[in-house]
Amino acid sequence: MPHLTVEYTDNLAGLPGQQLLAELNAVVCGHTTVQDEADVKARLLPLSCFEIGTAPAQRGFVHVQLRLLSGRSDAVKKELSDAMAAVLHRLTPQPPGMLVQLSVEIADMDRASYYKGRL
Repeated sequence: MPHLTVEYTDNLAGLPGQQLLAELNAVVCGHTTVQDEADVKARLLPLSCFEIGTAPAQRGFVHVQLRLLSGRSDAVKKELSDAMAAVLHRLTPQPPGMLVQLSVEIADMDRASYYKGRL
């Protein structure tokens, strides 16, 4: 824990994927509620098969989901969400004529049933 997943439509030409992932990861790792940076697992998933609404328009999206062990306050979740949204706004390209949607979701993982081990 935490788990950071970034999904994006692959029609966003010029998205700096590795930089985006590194900067989002740095936001999470740098937060005071994250004790060990090695606990943050991040992944970037391009989507080649997607639908956005029903209109035949050029559209794309970037969605970030951060899964954290339950127990953090709404204020902490909002801080993390706002900081990650700022990174998305700065690094996501907007191709001409394309509507690009950005979203961030903070989700709780059940602390009682979550398992994590190290080898």
